[in-house]
Amino acid sequence: MSDAEQPAESETHDHHDHDHEGPGYATPQAAIEEAEPEQTAYVMGLHVGQDVDAPDFLAVVDVDPDSDTYSEIVNRVQMPNKGDELHHFGWNACSSSCHMEGLERRHLVIPGQRSSRIHIVDTKERRDPELTKVIEPEEVYDHDLSAPHTVHCIPDGEILISMLGDADGDLPGGFLELNDDFEVQGRWDPPGEIEMNYDYWYQPRQNVMLSTEWAAPKTYYPGFDLDDVEDGKYGQRLNFWDWEAGTVEQTIDLGEDGLIPLEARFLHTPESTHGYVGAALSSNIIHFHESDGKYHAEPVIEFDDREHEGWDMPVPALVTDILISMDDRYLFGSNWLHGEVWMYDISDPSNPRKADSISIGGYFGDIEQVQGRDTVAGPQMLQLSLDGERLYWTTSLFSSWDNQFFPEEAENGSVMLKADVDPRTGTMSLDRDFLVDFGDLPEGPARAHEIRWPDGDCTSDVWQ
Repeated sequence: MSDAEQPAESETHDHHDHDHEGPGYATPQAAIEEAEPEQTAYVMGLHVGQDVDAPDFLAVVDVDPDSDTYSEIVNRVQMPNKGDELHHFGWNACSSSCHMEGLERRHLVIPGQRSSRIHIVDTKERRDPELTKVIEPEEVYDHDLSAPHTVHCIPDGEILISMLGDADGDLPGGFLELNDDFEVQGRWDPPGEIEMNYDYWYQPRQNVMLSTEWAAPKTYYPGFDLDDVEDGKYGQRLNFWDWEAGTVEQTIDLGEDGLIPLEARFLHTPESTHGYVGAALSSNIIHFHESDGKYHAEPVIEFDDREHEGWDMPVPALVTDILISMDDRYLFGSNWLHGEVWMYDISDPSNPRKADSISIGGYFGDIEQVQGRDTVAGPQMLQLSLDGERLYWTTSLFSSWDNQFFPEEAENGSVMLKADVDPRTGTMSLDRDFLVDFGDLPEGPARAHEIRWPDGDCTSDVWQ
């Protein structure tokens, strides 16, 4: 199954000045200039936590405005088992492997968050992808890991997956490594380096990786409980790793400013040490950067809690996803509970400036319907076109959390929406003609989660 030719040791070269031979793009600017507008989106679809007797699936969504099936689900790849809770997924290769001649960005690696089952889907036929391999949970448990989350390819064609729990769903988590034939190689990290885990991003030219923290699977699987926060069962630390050694070099405890730090994004330029983390429960955006040989982190964007008559406490914004435009100019994010998608100008990374926002869905969104369809939950998982002109989002967070805060998401299904972005003026406008309805499927309504493009995107491509 391997489609890579491994370079000989003597052929290794200076990544600062190498020829582009493999998948992806030579630079972030090349991605902006060379990529065609997206025509197909891959979207996680799931039935976990619903009264629907069907397995989760990979949805193929038509996003070509010239197509007769624009904004429709045109195909689905159903998984062989029920109850996986498909969540985040990634490619077997991205721009970080651009020196690997013969390697293709072709296979999607799709973990089940609850099942710990890992699926491999071949997308050679972009609108007719095919499930080609399943790694069963027992192969994962053998390495005392469970609950797979973030999938990144690593430069030599292998794949690294953050794992949030041990084989019993308790702490600590760690990282699982697959080879380019999608065989489990074992743990990437020495056991015990971290306690909690969630998202991660690496910046190989700086020899650094950052990992964030959610909680033990047994804590977040049943739903959110404020007592668990008070008992210290949710994370608040950033872990900076030596990328080559696979060991933690520095840990920053964010305290109450950084409760539940989720998505981690470095700037795309490989020389940069700047980046951001969204602290969901603190409703903050944390800016981090390296100086004097150490990383520093501080909140640079803060969203205020809001009063709601149905709550006996102020409602936090709950920042659940962030992404950085390919030109490193804008930071986008979602406030799931408040119902807001926003963009900030980060030309000065330490001093973000609000550019625009759309208030839609959630508990406070101004826009309540699109195409006659109710927008219940707020914006959640985001994806931006490579040219930075189209922002898409879905509305499901996690099945048990959906059922707790927006039970209509299970009854009616999610939606996928889009905003047109003008990077020149720093503005967004909702495309009221675009709506993908995950509530209208043969087996019943489904939840929609993460989005990926066949030609790479702002949340999976890394450069050496």
